[in-house]
Amino acid sequence: PQSVGVRIEYNEELAHKVFAGADLFLMPSLFEPCGISQMIAMRYGTVPVARKTGGLKDTVIDYVEDPHKGVGFTFEEYSSKELMHALLKARVYYDMSRCNHSKVWQELVKRCMKMDFSWERSAREYEGIYSNALMLRRYDS
Repeated sequence: PQSVGVRIEYNEELAHKVFAGADLFLMPSLFEPCGISQMIAMRYGTVPVARKTGGLKDTVIDYVEDPHKGVGFTFEEYSSKELMHALLKARVYYDMSRCNHSKVWQELVKRCMKMDFSWERSAREYEGIYSNALMLRRYDS
């Protein structure tokens, strides 16, 4: 990375190329009710670095905190210091994979791509809740 470019616009085609070509996706949101960009990035196998807020804390599981389920790297405090710390954590694992032939980064990429953000699981959970409510109502009648 010898240069940096900036485009102040949104271009759908370019966005897909960026997601597909990046190794890391940075989402240091101060507030994020849901966030879909990290989900798109993960579908492409781009490992997220995100602040634990809103939907980001529900969708980006920190690898250091949970090596068996982690898909990215997170930080709590909205500060440049915390952001830098999370980026350095990510870089350690990225560099390990490139230098020591560690499989950690490849595993993170695979996990990201396998994440299921569809409505399937939520729909089954709601179905169970409503079924239980109906049974309780019938029992009380």
